[in-house]
Amino acid sequence: MLSRCHELGVTFDTWQDALGQVSLGVRADGRFAATVGGIVLAIPRQVAKTFITMCIVVALCTMFPNLTVLWTAHRTRTADQTFEKMQGFVKRKAVRRYLSPGHKLGIRTGNGRQEIEFRNGSKIMFGARDQGFGRGFDEIDIEVFDEAQILSSKALEDMIAATNQSRWSFGALLFFMGTPPRPIDPGREFSNRRDKALKVKAGAPDFGGIVEGGKAVFVECSADPDCGKKDGPELDDREQVKLANPSYPHRTPDISIERLRENLTDDDAWRREGLGIWDEFESAQIFPAWSLLPNPEEPPAPEALGIMADAERTWLSLGSYGGGHMGAVMRAPFISGRATFVAEVARIAKERGLPVVMQEKTGAALLAPQLEAAGVTVHVVPFASMVRGVDLLETAVANGTATHGDYDALNAAVRVATWKFVGDQRVFDHKAGDVSMLEAVALAWHLATAPVVEELQPFALWG
Repeated sequence: MLSRCHELGVTFDTWQDALGQVSLGVRADGRFAATVGGIVLAIPRQVAKTFITMCIVVALCTMFPNLTVLWTAHRTRTADQTFEKMQGFVKRKAVRRYLSPGHKLGIRTGNGRQEIEFRNGSKIMFGARDQGFGRGFDEIDIEVFDEAQILSSKALEDMIAATNQSRWSFGALLFFMGTPPRPIDPGREFSNRRDKALKVKAGAPDFGGIVEGGKAVFVECSADPDCGKKDGPELDDREQVKLANPSYPHRTPDISIERLRENLTDDDAWRREGLGIWDEFESAQIFPAWSLLPNPEEPPAPEALGIMADAERTWLSLGSYGGGHMGAVMRAPFISGRATFVAEVARIAKERGLPVVMQEKTGAALLAPQLEAAGVTVHVVPFASMVRGVDLLETAVANGTATHGDYDALNAAVRVATWKFVGDQRVFDHKAGDVSMLEAVALAWHLATAPVVEELQPFALWG
């Protein structure tokens, strides 16, 4: 593979050579050593992780006929940018001769299709996961998950099965590329891979020894974990940048690092994006027993639905409660996704005969008239009801009597949740992050278990 890359006009730094070698390592049975667990790259920005992966994928496509590659990003904008970079790469004279002689040298950009096609039948398809790209494919040989720090379990379920019918003799390959996730990101899939790698590393010999365990390749580039903390290195220490970024300064100039730092005004964001340092937070700050709660295969039927919006009115969350089980039903953008959200809530509520609850004087309460007009039983409750719901939820979690479905949206809310006091009443602090799904569940819990009192009158009776 390295000789093919050289033929395509690409030379690598030492660390990139090593990454390519370990990523494409083959076991005695002739299959890729990482065909089961994949290749995970937890690397900060400006290090060229996209470039090295792009080179590997293109080289493999030129070497092996009829390979099918899916390259996905979470956002359409990122997928489009990568496709533009790929076009520039394959249009090089040394690469161009491998492209299909068809329309525009095998580069397709129209009708919602973004593809690179090769003479030997191999092809690379690009798309965004938030647009549903990746579902319904089969016989996929390579999948690249860009922005893997926001790769949801649902998207992974939709796409991993596509590699089951791969006919490549070496086995299918999965690439996961991302930066350390923010606390509010649905980063559980990415974090789980890191946790597995750290467990293998803990039982491995010192640096330089042979690791004979594990099913994946995990590469992490980062500065010292205590960078920016008391008695630790300064956040802007260029020696720390060198630790995190092996391409600095010989390929990534200082001005690029300076630009990134200038625009990442939040120090925690700089630690993650610029220095590759993972946040040191517990899996649940205020609910340490969260990960120990059961995840039933057949959860109890929901008894009520709760709706809440985050403080910035960016997202709407629909949560559920039934028989001690907390459910994360759906999320949608507050502005662009509101109509679809309302329609889906109405459908679920009417099909299952469920009441819907939201807190008054919040962004979510704006949906009450639309839902009531759609025939949904709506309760708009005061702040005291949220307090009661939060108390019920906290007590059940502490006692181990609650269950949850390990939902990304709910887990993300739990990770960032902290307490705040309003007078002598304790609720979740909105300033800590997006806790709207946790609040939606708390409201649903309150509604399902509260006595029928005046505060639970339907919206039309008091609104």
